[in-house]
Amino acid sequence: MKRLFIALFAISGLAFTANAQEFGFAKGNVIVEGNIGFNSENDKNAEEKSSSFSINPKVGYFVTDKIAVGLSLGFNTTKDEDYAAGSESVDKTNSFGIGVFGRYYFLELGKRFKTYAEVGLGYGTSRDETEVGGTTTKGPKVNTLGINAGIGANYFLTERIALNVGLANIINFESEKVDVSGAKATTNFGLAAGTVNNIFDVATFGLTFKF
Repeated sequence: MKRLFIALFAISGLAFTANAQEFGFAKGNVIVEGNIGFNSENDKNAEEKSSSFSINPKVGYFVTDKIAVGLSLGFNTTKDEDYAAGSESVDKTNSFGIGVFGRYYFLELGKRFKTYAEVGLGYGTSRDETEVGGTTTKGPKVNTLGINAGIGANYFLTERIALNVGLANIINFESEKVDVSGAKATTNFGLAAGTVNNIFDVATFGLTFKF
C-alpha cells in the first residue's frame, strides 16, 4: 500500500509539472531563431548545374512580455555551372546582410499558438563572379537598404522550443545601388497582402529557441 501511494504521488507530480508549463514569453527572455536552406540541381540534358545555400540567424531580447528587439544576419550563395564541352563557365553570387528588428506579440490562440507583427531594417551587399577558362571576373558590389513589415506565428512544441512561420515581406521598401561611379539607386516598393493563395512563396519556416 505504501508503494502504491508513492507511485500515485509521483504520477501526480509529473502531471502537475506538465500542466505547469508556460508556453509564451516574459520580460528578459532571449530568443534565437532562423532557417537554413540548400538546393542542388543537375540538368544533364542542358549540361548545367545549379546550387544555393542560405543561413539566416536571428537573436531577440524581450524588453516587455510582448515586445522583443533584436539583430538579424543573413548569408546566401548561389552557383550556376555550364559544363557543356567548349563553353565551360561558372557564375557565382555571394550576399551578406545585417539588420535590426522589432516584434510585437498581439494575439494568443490557445496556450501554444502566439502571433506577432514585426518590422525590420536591414543592409545588404552582394557581388557576382564569373569564371571562364580559369579566369575569374568580379562584378561591382551591389548595396541594398531595405525596410519590411509582416506578421508571423510561433507554435510551442515544448516550453522552450517553438515552430516559427514568418511573413516578413508583406510590406517592403528596398533601395539598391551598384557601387560604381555615377550609378543611381533603384528603389522598389512591394505589397503582398493580396497573395494569400501564394503564402508559401513568401513564408519562411524555422525554429525558435527561448532562453
